[in-house]
Amino acid sequence: MRELVRPPRLAPGARVAVIAPSGPVEADRLEAGLDVLRGWDLDPVVQPHVPDRHAELGHLAGTDADRAADLQRAWCDPDVAAVLCARGGYGAQRIVDLLDWDALRAAGPKVLVGFSDVTVLHRAFADRLGLVTLYGPAAAGIDFIKNPRAQEHLRATLFAPETVRTVTAGGPALVPGRARGITLGGCLSLLATDLGTPFAPPVARGGLLLLEDVGEQPYRVDRLLTQLLRAGRLDGVAGVGLGSWARCGPYEELRAVFADRLGGLGVPVLEEIGFGHCDGALTVPFGVAAELDADAGTLTLDEPALR
Repeated sequence: MRELVRPPRLAPGARVAVIAPSGPVEADRLEAGLDVLRGWDLDPVVQPHVPDRHAELGHLAGTDADRAADLQRAWCDPDVAAVLCARGGYGAQRIVDLLDWDALRAAGPKVLVGFSDVTVLHRAFADRLGLVTLYGPAAAGIDFIKNPRAQEHLRATLFAPETVRTVTAGGPALVPGRARGITLGGCLSLLATDLGTPFAPPVARGGLLLLEDVGEQPYRVDRLLTQLLRAGRLDGVAGVGLGSWARCGPYEELRAVFADRLGGLGVPVLEEIGFGHCDGALTVPFGVAAELDADAGTLTLDEPALR
């Protein structure tokens, strides 16, 4: 594990591109999200295919080629300082191999924000571009447009990242202790799905693995964690931070799975950090050095997520 390049923070008036790399976007939610961004004195530009819906596969926001073209165009536009994903859903895996990574790299560092299905893009940007990315709320997500805490934490991360270097968990230590490492992770089911692909999650040796998911019952969470364990992806992990597990069944059952599958790693495990599929979701960066203190219930970045 190594620290990645931190993109520049945003300034008032910055142009940000909004893309839909996965599922289709509801027009009213998109407009509400754009209003939030405009209220931050940003200049949001919606990419051409964001309003699209695939003619045959209704779970996708337009064709793979069009969704990939929107991301490519936005990232390579020298006037764009950040690319924000409008929502998750499913579909980012279908476009990641269509991108021109040499052109993306030549465009220089900028900010990528998204969560859930965007996990595959976080991994790809880390591997191919060596960039810190922000695992944060979707610009047209209901949990963002209706939640001041989610809005404020993302705004602070983008404009004044030194003010949000510490995230305090709402739950106890599943396994006590302190650990240092480089943050990585995302949506558990997407990390497991990426195994065997060119953008498979790396072995987490020396890393602080941050995990969350939605709609996965305890036995499926068990299956996903077991898959990562059997694939050796948790070998040498320094610590684990657990985010939200909305609609994943009774939490006591989940907690038993976490204790069984993660407790044997011999590293600190902290619960309820507050990122992912939840009200007031916080923004956490991937690719930065940090300390996870399960006893104090904190995740503290060594440096701000953006420079």
